[in-house]
Amino acid sequence: MKTRARVTTLLTALAIPAALAAQPAQKPRLIVAISVDQFSANVFAEYRPLFKDGMKRLQDGVVYPSGYQSHAATETCPGHSTILTGSHPARTGIIANNWFDLSLGREDKKVYCSEDTDAPGSNSDKYVVSTRLLKVPTLGDRLKAADPGARVVAVAGKDRAAVMMGGHETDQMWFWGGKSYVTLADRTATPPATVTRINARVAEIVAKPGKTVLPAQCRSRSVAVPVSAEQQVGVLADRKAEDFRSFRAAIEFDAATADLAIGLMKEMKLGQGASPDVLAIGLSATDYVGHGFGTEGAEMCAQMVGLDANVGRILSALDASGVPYAVVLTADHGGHDLPERNRQRGFADAVRADVALLPGNFGKALVGELALKLDGPLFYGDGPFGDWYLSKAVPDAQRDRVLAIARAKLLAHPQVAAALTKEELRRVADPQPPVEEWDLAQRARASFDPERSGDLIVLLKPNVTPISKPGPGYVATHGSPWSYDRRVPILFYRPGTTGFEQPLGVETVDILPTLAALISLKIPAEEIDGRCLDLDAGAGSTCP
Repeated sequence: MKTRARVTTLLTALAIPAALAAQPAQKPRLIVAISVDQFSANVFAEYRPLFKDGMKRLQDGVVYPSGYQSHAATETCPGHSTILTGSHPARTGIIANNWFDLSLGREDKKVYCSEDTDAPGSNSDKYVVSTRLLKVPTLGDRLKAADPGARVVAVAGKDRAAVMMGGHETDQMWFWGGKSYVTLADRTATPPATVTRINARVAEIVAKPGKTVLPAQCRSRSVAVPVSAEQQVGVLADRKAEDFRSFRAAIEFDAATADLAIGLMKEMKLGQGASPDVLAIGLSATDYVGHGFGTEGAEMCAQMVGLDANVGRILSALDASGVPYAVVLTADHGGHDLPERNRQRGFADAVRADVALLPGNFGKALVGELALKLDGPLFYGDGPFGDWYLSKAVPDAQRDRVLAIARAKLLAHPQVAAALTKEELRRVADPQPPVEEWDLAQRARASFDPERSGDLIVLLKPNVTPISKPGPGYVATHGSPWSYDRRVPILFYRPGTTGFEQPLGVETVDILPTLAALISLKIPAEEIDGRCLDLDAGAGSTCP
């Protein structure tokens, strides 16, 4: 992608007096990247007045309230793959959380984004976690290549967050494995003492029932919303003992991940060596709250209070270390509230996806109509949106016709905004700024990998939730090409520097070159899609 012009800061009308300008900060010895899973720009804006701790302090730095996960496939794995690589999913190869490879020798043709498809016994459900599907280096990978003395640590509540932010050459990588924090299968060394301590603490917490406490500032948001005859959300519920699934949506989950990061930072003395170090932290509880309860209830409010406190503890630990540091906080994607609450609040078009749009149902109906003879599904796909793959059993002479008919039927459906073919997307040029003005084809192009993407890419209309039948833990989601899923905050913070707010659109792919510039790490512009953001509030520049 061509090099893009730097965003001009809006300081012409309000100059910063020289007396207020802070002294230049020391070059960071520790880069800390924090991703808050499913933290939309909308949620950030809504809760800014309530933040009192770490999230409030980060706003003393450089605030980009309109950052973009600019691609269409706004899912966890693609989003995390952009943050510390500087590249869109089209370049990272991480086109979705799951995709299909119909040429795989195994029975399960679905590929999980952080698995090793060559590992014996691995499949998309019970997989061997690996970095091998990530096609590009991360900040940590590039730093270690330039300076072998640098150390890279990644911790997260999800394996795909740790893998995609940490990269191929981490010194330590730890992620939630279902009942404890675990690492990659080929890491056989004795775990650091911090890991053992945190895992023991988590086991004690989950062994007992969890009593939820409604923060005072969240009382007005505690309103029950029926999802079905058996289920409602909006009011905090206690957690049962040994309920590891519910623990993921608890404030204690992010607290444990933060404690793991803080403990490893201290134990490994990150930032205190001759080389700069990288610490990537994936806080995942917000995503589980968003999926399980939506974004606008008491559950999300309580989670934001907890997030504020957890980020505050990370910053306090960094201060106490005495190490010059730089922090960036962003998200892998945004999120959308459940349609039942949206309809209560005046959005009549808020609906759940028609079950007829599930790839299996859609393909079955089309097979009958076209009188095709197939043993398996006509289309393989992970849901009613995203990448759909046409069965290899369809003869070559009929493939174009079948795809054309399928596309026409999809476009005729009232819930479908676009159905783009692989050949269409091949012809779309790499999109250029302004990112907020990209059309749907450009957004899809930023997620398109000709080796991995589907034969059709299905995009649903705004406010259509791609969960046809909600259930416990899964009532709302993300993944659309619309702003509520694409827009995320990007916050940079360095002690001793003057902050400012820039309302213009920037991208998460801009984070890598921005951080690299702070530690004088050269990144060839042609190898990435992002560009350096100038974090200097005045006439100077932090970019080369």
